[in-house]
Amino acid sequence: MDIPARSASAEHARHSHQDPSLAPDLPFRALDHAKEAFIARLTSGLSPAALLLALADWGIHLAAAPGKQLELAASFAKALEQMANYSTQLACNEGAPTALQPTAGDSRFRSQAWQSEPYRYWQQAFLLAEQWWRQATRDVPGTTHHHEDMVSFGARQWLDLIAPSNFPFTNPDVASRTASTFGANLLKGAGNAFQDVQRQMSGLPAVGLEKFVVGENLAVTPGKVVFRNHLIELIQYTPATRTVRAEPVLIVPAWIMKYYILDLSPHNSLIRYLVGQGHTVFCISWRNVTAQDRNLSLEDYRRDGVMAALDAVSEIVPQRKIHATGYCLGGTLLSIAAAAMATAGDARLATLSLFAAQTDFTEPGELQLFIDDSEVYFLESMMWSQGYLSARQMSGAFQWLRSNELIWSRIVHDYLLGERTQMTDMMAWNADSTRMPYRMHSEYLHHLFLDNDLAFGRYRVDGRAVALSNVRVPAFVVGTEYDHIAPWRSVYKIHTLLDADVTFVLTNGGHNAGIVSEPGHAHRHFRYGHTAAHQLRVGPDEWVAAHDPQDGSWWPAWTDWLKAHSAPKAVTPPPLGAGGASRALPAAPGTYVLQK
Repeated sequence: MDIPARSASAEHARHSHQDPSLAPDLPFRALDHAKEAFIARLTSGLSPAALLLALADWGIHLAAAPGKQLELAASFAKALEQMANYSTQLACNEGAPTALQPTAGDSRFRSQAWQSEPYRYWQQAFLLAEQWWRQATRDVPGTTHHHEDMVSFGARQWLDLIAPSNFPFTNPDVASRTASTFGANLLKGAGNAFQDVQRQMSGLPAVGLEKFVVGENLAVTPGKVVFRNHLIELIQYTPATRTVRAEPVLIVPAWIMKYYILDLSPHNSLIRYLVGQGHTVFCISWRNVTAQDRNLSLEDYRRDGVMAALDAVSEIVPQRKIHATGYCLGGTLLSIAAAAMATAGDARLATLSLFAAQTDFTEPGELQLFIDDSEVYFLESMMWSQGYLSARQMSGAFQWLRSNELIWSRIVHDYLLGERTQMTDMMAWNADSTRMPYRMHSEYLHHLFLDNDLAFGRYRVDGRAVALSNVRVPAFVVGTEYDHIAPWRSVYKIHTLLDADVTFVLTNGGHNAGIVSEPGHAHRHFRYGHTAAHQLRVGPDEWVAAHDPQDGSWWPAWTDWLKAHSAPKAVTPPPLGAGGASRALPAAPGTYVLQK
């Protein structure tokens, strides 16, 4: 079943006529792309034009809104009055009540030491400034909502930068540690910072990553690569039970990440759990593309990825329908494939499971801050110059969305307190970067993110528009409460797109931690609800109000659902692979996952 990998030159020749940058005016467009790509290297991929447009829109409308100006002036005067009253009360009563409390998700001021003076005074002054800037960047008459979001985001980044928690003498925990160690923590923190910079400049992995090795203590569920082409390796996992469910499970992970987020350590591997529950499991491992693959398209990923994997599974487990499962962008691609299959009369799917996957991009969450026509052109120019978008170039946007948690808290912990953040399996996986080819990512940004073609029935496969409403198989959809990449309310929109039974789960955690939520994991809960195809759909907030949280992991609920939609009689496990060609392929985790 092994399809020989196409040579890089053959792939390039096959797609070169479709390169979106190849046009009659190429020499002129190439100059524009080269200029933008040069600027991108200096700005970490953020478009200065997009930022300036947002700032100009906000500034012009604010300057033309005397009512908003008076509102802000009154708010500023009130803040000064609050601080003056607080200072007066402190002179008479050290336990004076505070005017503001940090938001529920703000852990910077959680320590009890922030309740002593002068730290509490600095905290209050900062929270008032934060409140005022939030008011200043919102509800400015006439300003585009997207530009308001960008300006508000920019103001928040600057405020987070100057927060009193980030400086050694205005952070009570750091000040106390410095006094008790006579500054040894700062010296150790400086050593940590020097070591991190040195490793980054030398291309060495972060401290602690050496403890995690793919194939040794990560991605160790036994199995075998049973199919390979230029884009994927398909892994079939060794059965762990004497009999298995008749219908196999095919997992389509996102190509923006290595597949083993679903096969981390043995104790939190979703794939190992599925195998242990008596399922025959297949999983796609995407090839880590290079500049030679710049013209691979989204259609290539559907055809040579999802459809090729389905064909291989159907050959190994013939005459059986398949439980298709997609995670993140893999779920979006699987939705496209399922819609195209429904249009073509291909009935091989038994069910459709989507984890943290968007199919409607009307409200894609905070990530839309970085996606507009100006920013997409900027990203396209950056990809045009190198042939792909690297994970490092993408990670900056994700980190700034959660800068307090991912940037500043680590600086305080590692460089000011002088401690070392302990590496975990998920952190090691997150550092195992991947790349996305130029053409495919450009098509994704335009057709899905900007134009929302899939939700509106405009997305075309083989020249025909496909509609998710044609997908009639039962769906199991998971959203996570704190997802900044695929917000759960956006994921929930699948209810209005499918004319099918939808079982929806809302679990606590973020985009990754909410999915990697094994039984026995502490402090886990989820909500579970079923909407039949004929039932009226309700909005996400009404759905939450109608479904109480349950303690524990959602994994057993999913496997119970899979069993309920499988043949009642268990069968003998199918062989690993089919045909002689698969015997020459390696054992799991394969070779593509090891590509750097």
